[in-house]
Amino acid sequence: MRIGELAKRAGTTTRTLRYYESRGLLRSRRAGNGYRDYDEDDLRQLRQIQTLRDFGFDLEETRPFVDCLRSGEPAGDVCPASLEVYRRKLAELDAFVARLTEVRTTLGARLAAAELAAGARVPGGPPPRCELIDDDLEDGR
Repeated sequence: MRIGELAKRAGTTTRTLRYYESRGLLRSRRAGNGYRDYDEDDLRQLRQIQTLRDFGFDLEETRPFVDCLRSGEPAGDVCPASLEVYRRKLAELDAFVARLTEVRTTLGARLAAAELAAGARVPGGPPPRCELIDDDLEDGR
């Protein structure tokens, strides 16, 4: 198939395909007329790249998966280098989630303190409420 058909089937642009080719992630063959020529294996490699990009992998992190597919594996994530990228990405995500949890806890405490301070300044005002903290207490956390 030519580059336009591959782009259409993959839901991307020919410019993106040329960029991936310049980075060595996609390989075309040249037809007798000089046009780029692709096959179903190229589409499979492209879809692997797109899936990983959708999951937040940067372009270079997709390389081991493409190389795995090129080596003849039916799935690009069974080779040792691909597994290592998965492990690294999961560790990054775990660290990010831990940091977000810390930020949420700190923000909830600051909100509660601010609501208490604001309530003390408004005589007869509504009692202060922090939904983040109150919801956590109702859940037993």
